[in-house]
Amino acid sequence: MTGWPTATGSFELGDLPLQAGDLLRSATLRWKSHGTLSPARDNVVLYPTSYAAQHPDLEWLIGPEGVLDPARWFIVIPDMFGNGLSSSPSNTPDWPGLVTAWDNVHAQRRLLAETWGIEHLHAVYGWSMGAQQAYHWAALFPEQVARAVINCGSARTATHNRVFLKGLMAVLEAAPEHRGAGRFSAEPAAALRAFGRIYAGWALSQDFYRADLHRTALGAPDLDTFLRTDWEERFARRPAADLYAQLRTWEAGDISRDPRFGGDLARALGAITARLLLMPGETDLYFRVADNAAELPHLREAVLRPIPSVWGHRAGNPAANPADAAFLRDTVRAFLEADAQHPRGPAQGA
Repeated sequence: MTGWPTATGSFELGDLPLQAGDLLRSATLRWKSHGTLSPARDNVVLYPTSYAAQHPDLEWLIGPEGVLDPARWFIVIPDMFGNGLSSSPSNTPDWPGLVTAWDNVHAQRRLLAETWGIEHLHAVYGWSMGAQQAYHWAALFPEQVARAVINCGSARTATHNRVFLKGLMAVLEAAPEHRGAGRFSAEPAAALRAFGRIYAGWALSQDFYRADLHRTALGAPDLDTFLRTDWEERFARRPAADLYAQLRTWEAGDISRDPRFGGDLARALGAITARLLLMPGETDLYFRVADNAAELPHLREAVLRPIPSVWGHRAGNPAANPADAAFLRDTVRAFLEADAQHPRGPAQGA
């Protein structure tokens, strides 16, 4: 139970044409909302999900004292395609080869307009793959987005990030249960154990492990227990086909793939009129501070606020890390409450 209104639902999109040219048949978006939509529909914060996450996994930051206050905002969490709740390989027999962030945000736009009549967003808030979707919203629908919080994400998946993703795909493809094209005859238990252990070396930084935080902060008695309980068991909850599909979505992340930009990332970044808060983790191995720093000169109005943390990628989703959660709360709340009418100026770093 919460102390504020919530609602859940499924939005039927019909047969959805995809960016890559295929069709997602009988597409469905699951969603959950927190708070109350204002009469003017001007208090909407869209909060897309991240890799392998479903909306309950990300609700920890919603609350009166949290990052997103449901007494102030109408917060809509659309479950990303491939996460097992919205259309996914696990519930869609003829799953197409690639569903992109572009496909997700176009579906989300229909969800907002057709369910609540929402045409304008106060902000899009996203972490990791959610940040990729937030970036797509800002680039593709600039007239509808006033602000975007890019929390541990980038406008285009970096080559080094893609190396990691291709490694994970190869682990799943090597499983004897793999039938090709990311589909499996049975859940590949051994491959998923390896998958989780590889992920653990990337999601948290070298400094995190050097400080022994897997034991002192997260309470694991030893490294093998930590790898099993926090990583192997985490990914075993999700069908391998869904994990594989979202790896493909992540790897294809690129706001400039839209026809109006023709692959020109600088042009796509320059089309963004929203105010952007870029919050990379200082020790994130996926989405580096350098990635956001390279984007900054092409943005009209953005501020770079790295999260000062040794928690790597997880600094941006610090459910078990009070110091990072406080930094996130204070920085994001100040950004969301800033006067929307203040004069616009050039992009700036800090």
